[in-house]
Amino acid sequence: MIVFRLGRIRTPQGPGMVLLLPFIDSFQRVDLRTRAFNVPPCKLASKDGAMLSVGADIQFRIWDPVLSVMTVKDLNTATRMMAQNAMTKALLKRPLWEIQLEKLKISDQLLLEINDVTRAWGLEVDRVELAVEAVLQPPQDSPARSSLDSTLQQLALHFLGGGVSSVAGGAVPPGPDTLEMVSEVEPPAPHVSAGPSPKQPVAEGLLTALQPFLSEALVSQVGACYQFNVVVPAGTQSIYFLDLTTGRGRVGRGVPESIPDVVVEMAEEDLRALLCRELRPLGAYMSGRLKVKGDLAVAMKLEAVLRALK
Repeated sequence: MIVFRLGRIRTPQGPGMVLLLPFIDSFQRVDLRTRAFNVPPCKLASKDGAMLSVGADIQFRIWDPVLSVMTVKDLNTATRMMAQNAMTKALLKRPLWEIQLEKLKISDQLLLEINDVTRAWGLEVDRVELAVEAVLQPPQDSPARSSLDSTLQQLALHFLGGGVSSVAGGAVPPGPDTLEMVSEVEPPAPHVSAGPSPKQPVAEGLLTALQPFLSEALVSQVGACYQFNVVVPAGTQSIYFLDLTTGRGRVGRGVPESIPDVVVEMAEEDLRALLCRELRPLGAYMSGRLKVKGDLAVAMKLEAVLRALK
């Protein structure tokens, strides 16, 4: 309790019983417990031109009750505005891939920037967690990005749990725990076979062909439900689902029975390339050929499904 006697501040009182003089003392209570608030999702444009909806969860506490009363009139509103401005400035300087893959690092930087201002108010932020709600518009194509750089490859390993291996003078076939990086700017050369190549099936045939490869081990590894919005050459959209949450998993046409964890939108030709292992989920996302609504880390678990097709 902060007590003012005839307008002059006294030493903080409490907790417990506090003696006040009527008509002479006034007071203001200050809660020293840890509290939290969220920055509502807002639309932002990243450095590479992508539009995304981003929010944040913030935990804070008051460490100096006198400063919290004397320096700022509305401490909660001031802290919210400070957090939102810091988040906006930080994300405008970064491309989409960095925002998605370095959320923890960006959150730590925001924590330091916010505390630089709020500690003078007697308030300290304990935790900042960014929340990317959805990618509303993919990044603009950049001719300078012909392949993923080494930093992005290392960050991709965090989500895909694989490894990147290359040997000078030849390529090593990807193993069960290997992530193969493919440049999406220049399409891979077609494989030459001795006999005629059969016509690739359409989206429905491709997805239903996954059923024999589904297993309880794959369900325990992925544990997510996907909805695929596939755009066919005619311009219409077909909806399919891949449910890897119970049993051996299910795949079929239409919307899933439960709410999907991730909604994936892509063209039918890109789906064919994805399931034929000519395209990788991360590379397709970075090139804008695969649009994700939901958690990117969950979407990248599709790599485990592709490994099961080998």
